[in-house]
This record gives sequence, structure tokens and C-alpha cells, in this order.
Amino acid sequence: MTAEELLERADAAAANAYAPYSEYQVGAAVLARDGRVFAAANVENAAYPLGICAERAAIAKAASEGLKPGGVEAIAITASPCGGCRQWLHEWRFERVWFRRADGSVAEYAADDLLPDTWDLPS
Repeated sequence: MTAEELLERADAAAANAYAPYSEYQVGAAVLARDGRVFAAANVENAAYPLGICAERAAIAKAASEGLKPGGVEAIAITASPCGGCRQWLHEWRFERVWFRRADGSVAEYAADDLLPDTWDLPS
């Protein structure tokens, strides 16, 4: 699946965002190694820390369907991921992270390049 195809899925998910406070709708689509796609949107809450970013929602959706870290290949996001989500992307071992920049261009990174000096589980 191409970056643009996965971004189209993220765009569709963003339309379902619940963002009454920021009005900033974000969508994310996770591509699993087995070809399945899990898309989700951000969901805000009046108690801001209780909201969930689209990336974490999509990863949680994939996890609830049985995926584990390493079972994912790529993720497309309609915006640059926040720091907390960058840790999730690292921990889930995404090979490719695509997101739209403010100018509309598409950025491509390995998850580890987005967050140097990440936290890892002890061996």
C-alpha cells in the first residue's frame, strides 16, 4: 500500500474525529504486516489529558484485534505526531511513518528517527 493510499484512509478517519475543543481533526491509519488496515481519529475530552490522539487510537484498535509490537508495517497520519505518540510509534516498531506537513507535502520517517533516545523495555 502506498503512502497516499494509507493517507486517504487517515483522511477518512479524521472526518470522524471528536474535537469540539481544538477543532483540530486528526486521522491515522495503521498498516499491519498481514495487510489489514486499522484507522481511527482523535477523541478529545474536557479534561484534556484524557483525550486520545488518532495514532494511539489506531494502534489500540490494532492491538484489540490481536496485533503486537512488530506486527505493524506503516502508519499514515494527517498531521505530525506529538512526542507521546512518537514513543508509541517507536515501541510498536513501525518501519515507516508518513504524515502531512502543514504545507501539504508528505514526510516519511522511520519511527526511531522521530524520537531519538527513546525508552525501551529492559532486555
